Amino acid sequence: MATKHVTVFDGDDASPEVMVPTVDILRSMELDIEFSYPLIGAAAKTASGALFPSAAKAAIDSADATFFGSTSGDSTAALFYLRWGKQTFANVRPCKWLPGFNSPLASPEGIDFAIVRENLEDLYLGLEGDIEDLAGLNLFSPHARANISDLGPGKYALKAITEAGSERVIRHAFELARQRNGKRKVTVTCKYNMLSVSDGLFLEIGQSIAKEYPDIEFEHFIVDDFLCRMISNPHALDVVVMPNLYGDIMSDGAAGLIGGLGLAPSGCYGADYAYFESAHGTAPDIAGLNIINPTATLLSAVMLLQYLGFAEAASNLERAVKEVYVGGLALTKDQGGSSSTSEFCTAVSTLLRS
Repeated sequence: MATKHVTVFDGDDASPEVMVPTVDILRSMELDIEFSYPLIGAAAKTASGALFPSAAKAAIDSADATFFGSTSGDSTAALFYLRWGKQTFANVRPCKWLPGFNSPLASPEGIDFAIVRENLEDLYLGLEGDIEDLAGLNLFSPHARANISDLGPGKYALKAITEAGSERVIRHAFELARQRNGKRKVTVTCKYNMLSVSDGLFLEIGQSIAKEYPDIEFEHFIVDDFLCRMISNPHALDVVVMPNLYGDIMSDGAAGLIGGLGLAPSGCYGADYAYFESAHGTAPDIAGLNIINPTATLLSAVMLLQYLGFAEAASNLERAVKEVYVGGLALTKDQGGSSSTSEFCTAVSTLLRS
């Protein structure tokens, strides 16, 4: 296998406290991976005058994948490039309970599903503005029974669901269901009863693609019904695919089922590129305290290794994380323990060597 190149951004606030030791663990595994650390954000601004300099863009383009720490503010330009510039359209967020996870559920055993969130369209295009700008378009709402200009001052946001965008992310979900080899089921969810044109298109494409995968069970639910089902019977789910906004919200809720966002990894996949990051934010309230849970970042690194073709190493790293929880060895505060971030990562490193 040729040397793999990974671009790393440590992120903001508390994020470097989990990113740095995670990359240290990856280095200790002596894999054929080279890591690069281009500057972005405030540091890049100071050094080059740009928040997202051309050198950082070139580093992303030349890498096989990117490992991205949670970011906010000045570093978001790099994140936007990783999404829209690299067309990473499928945000895969696994929801898998491991023994030792501090779930609020009485019986979380066996929860193992993945949410596939369309990553580039929907309301996240950021097409917003003043309602008065739409007055000349004569847009009549069948629900409000009024022209948009009659609603008075306010703001709007445009939702866009495309055939191509829907087709590729739904197909990704079906292929993932085959790879997981679990329940071999795909669930499509969106608000197709109220948004019968846009979300209706997403459902129609899902129904059409399902015919190409007779080996995969297919079902669909209105998104509010799905939320109830996800809470009441998460064990029945396998791979769930949905438009962008729903996926962002539902995946955070799914993390709550197993014990919180500190346990939630994430990978964003395109046709020929992927980047990996924890699903949680930068946690500015605990920055510098060395207590942030590194599990989400470590499991995102597992996904990174799988993507790069290091299957055995990915399995070993996941096993080490599992054993920390099974043994209750060095759990952080959010999981009922009293250990620091560093102590958790040391425990993982020790188990990897055993």
